[in-house]
Amino acid sequence: MKDQNVVFKGHKLIFAFFALMHINMIPLFVSVQGGSEARAKTVKKLVEGGVAVMGHVGLTPQAISVIGGFRAQGRTATRARSLLDEALRLQDAGAFAIVLECVPANVAAVITETLEVPTVGIGAGSGTSGQVLVFHDMLGMLSHPHHEEFVPKFCKRYARVGHYITKGLEEFRRDVEEGIFPSEEYSPYVMTEEEKGAFDLLLAKDEKERRLKHDETMKKLKEADEYEQLSLYGDKDNS
Repeated sequence: MKDQNVVFKGHKLIFAFFALMHINMIPLFVSVQGGSEARAKTVKKLVEGGVAVMGHVGLTPQAISVIGGFRAQGRTATRARSLLDEALRLQDAGAFAIVLECVPANVAAVITETLEVPTVGIGAGSGTSGQVLVFHDMLGMLSHPHHEEFVPKFCKRYARVGHYITKGLEEFRRDVEEGIFPSEEYSPYVMTEEEKGAFDLLLAKDEKERRLKHDETMKKLKEADEYEQLSLYGDKDNS
């Protein structure tokens, strides 16, 4: 998997990290793409086994041969609603966050609002909890900057791009924090007005049920989180 730079806007937290790699090369979590019932069962098994799982819906690169290539997803009301259902299914299975890739901004915003767990958008507008870009794509590079530590002595260095990489990452983080990125220019996937209307009608059919489910999920997560119960996150007075 390619290294990725992730920035979360919510809860006063900013994270910039490599998606699956810790400093000692131990995986922090696994990513499961797709939200079918079968995938949800896989997520549930992994979580029950003590493995943290990040879900992923929309464009799922691991399945491009099935979906017909790198194509945006969720541009019809029916497909958009199915993406919402997939995200909910992954959340209920225990995923701690959901990546939304290459979907219309309004769809990503609805999914983010509906879920209790955070979302990470990539090509999904500014309404997600956080943003991610592939490190190599964002900086226009072919090799990881940390490879410099392992450059053989016989290798001549023609450039040192570390400072430019740091500058690019800092600008990305600042743009996300200030709400500059992603702008409409970088949220290219849209639904027609007709499909937006149809999507709204589909959402209205079970709005009450989804809100009740949201409240139940929030309560369940809080009850399972001793830090939340003991107010150890710093949001409340612990004295």
